[in-house]
Amino acid sequence: MRGVSDRISPWFLVLVLVTVGGGVLTTLGTPVSLTAGVVLLVLGGWAVSLCLHEFGHAFVAYRSGDLSVREKGYLTLDIRRYTDPVLSFGLPVVFLLLGGIPLPGGAVWINHGAIRSRAARSLVSLAGPATNLVLGAVLTVLVATVAMPVGLAVGLSCLALIQVIAFVLNILPVPGLDGFGVLEPYLSTPARRLAARVRPWAPLVLFVLLIGVPGVAGAFFDLAYTVFDAVGGSGRLASAGYGELLFWR
Repeated sequence: MRGVSDRISPWFLVLVLVTVGGGVLTTLGTPVSLTAGVVLLVLGGWAVSLCLHEFGHAFVAYRSGDLSVREKGYLTLDIRRYTDPVLSFGLPVVFLLLGGIPLPGGAVWINHGAIRSRAARSLVSLAGPATNLVLGAVLTVLVATVAMPVGLAVGLSCLALIQVIAFVLNILPVPGLDGFGVLEPYLSTPARRLAARVRPWAPLVLFVLLIGVPGVAGAFFDLAYTVFDAVGGSGRLASAGYGELLFWR
């Protein structure tokens, strides 16, 4: 369509540069540069992964028949297309710095009526969390196979764990999260109507439980670490990275 561009957004490239800059800082060998580097690497990398997560949804939707995602700019990796600056980016960053939980931070509006099949609609929902899992696995492989300074390994391992946590969180079958979106096309009409009523507040209840109920949080993080171990992650390096990310504690 004339006037529609699929070129990668300069804003996405800026986020990549911030992430790379954070990685460079982690290699300088001072405590201050290590902490600053991990913070920039993790927050920048998280923003990059947010763009890739939403791009995953949009790309599968586009390939499945929803051509409107191209007109909306979802295929450009422009973070501004996926987020509200405060609610969708600033607030999740605050939660990440406070508790280390990567809240869902973006959204793409899909025309589900244009998607050809129930299986395709499920794949659209699955594409985002799958992107996080693949990113986490790629990062753990890099740390395990490429010689690098310890500081960089710490930062990348922390970012990898956050990707795995984002996968586990998003894949939960809770209305409003991607995991429920995978199941929703196969549910009855009454079940979908009930889900629509609870969708606005169900994720909030989940986050309150994760933050405020130790047993729920413990079970969730146990599952996340199990997946992290399965993709070859180093819990020791990731924990050290979290220590730098949450430096104020």
